[in-house]
Amino acid sequence: MPPVNPGRALAVRVLHKVLSADQYAAPALDAALASSRLPARDAGLATHIVYGTLRRLPALRLALTPLLRGKTAPKTWALLLAGAFEKLYLGTPEHAVVNEYVSLARTSRFAPPGLVNAVLRRVEPPAGDSPEVRFALPAWLARQVQAAYGEQAQAVMENLLEPQPLWLKVWDGGIERLEAEGSVVEGTLGGIDRVALSRPLRRTAAYQAGLAQPMNPASAAVLSALEAARGEEVYDLAGGAALKAALLARQGAKVTSVELHSHKHELARPNLKRLGAKVRLMTHDLREPLNLPSTARVLLDAPCSGSGTLRAHPEIKERLTPDAVAELAALQAQLLDTAAALVAPGGRLVYSVCSLIPAEGPEQVAAFLAQHPEFSPEPLPDLGLATVSVGPGAYTLALDGVDGFYIARLRRRDA
Repeated sequence: MPPVNPGRALAVRVLHKVLSADQYAAPALDAALASSRLPARDAGLATHIVYGTLRRLPALRLALTPLLRGKTAPKTWALLLAGAFEKLYLGTPEHAVVNEYVSLARTSRFAPPGLVNAVLRRVEPPAGDSPEVRFALPAWLARQVQAAYGEQAQAVMENLLEPQPLWLKVWDGGIERLEAEGSVVEGTLGGIDRVALSRPLRRTAAYQAGLAQPMNPASAAVLSALEAARGEEVYDLAGGAALKAALLARQGAKVTSVELHSHKHELARPNLKRLGAKVRLMTHDLREPLNLPSTARVLLDAPCSGSGTLRAHPEIKERLTPDAVAELAALQAQLLDTAAALVAPGGRLVYSVCSLIPAEGPEQVAAFLAQHPEFSPEPLPDLGLATVSVGPGAYTLALDGVDGFYIARLRRRDA
């Protein structure tokens, strides 16, 4: 029996965890790679298989389902999906795919070897012109992207199937340290650098010195919309691990970051220390009023579907439903009410979501404005990247590694 490539074996194990245990791909893959210590080539193959399979998942299921009978075990699905991805989209020769995955089936006991042999020899690209086939998107989600981007929607949906590059916010001296280690800065967008690293990020001198922080240009654009001045008091609501708060603090703002889940603050503290960013962390359920004095700058980067981040988090398309979006939209409306109460007269509220679904973006903001006549929309400043204006705000154009965010800037009238 030929040896099994360890990258493929690891990829199938990770896919099984993501698809059957509701784990997210990034932490599941990172943990598996950290414990396995694969050579760089095998680790790269594992990464490509995991993310490529998840990005193409709806189309792969269409291709495989007609070849299966009865109930198929989750482990078998994970192995067949990875093999089909390699054959149909990665371009690995059929004989190599069949040999590798039959051997993996035998050694891992994830699937019957005979079934794997038969299915991977017969699987072909799915027929038709549906969104599931063309863009590997559920039809309902494709309709949402169409509503968000109009004539540019097709280009966005195609581009969301491409790998996600690494974007870094880099401070003075960081570029020189990265390049001295052999990393290459491939371009800059909205003040964020696209970098091809020569080594894992955490092992770079720039990261260790607090001079580099992963951040997508669309996420950074939210801070550009806020335009917080040095010394200004800022509330960062639903702040998560306080990444935006850290950048605001590095710009000189006085930041209070509020988050429901205390474990996210535990994740934030060592990173804030690494970056030298002083941020006040508060744990609070923002569905309830927040006992803080009003201020001129409030940011609500609200919990959302994450549909604008499918390039980096492709498993979302498998889990997201219209009902889940409706629940998120109801939560966002509650959080907006809390945020509005904290904005001083003449102050600014920036609302953002990393979502391409109108109910979470322009429709949400329009409903808020109808309920809060004391607020009016403000034009966005130059965000340093392409946008598509929709309703009271704009979508960042989710092409070439940029996430899809909806951003709206709202002004409270003077007292």
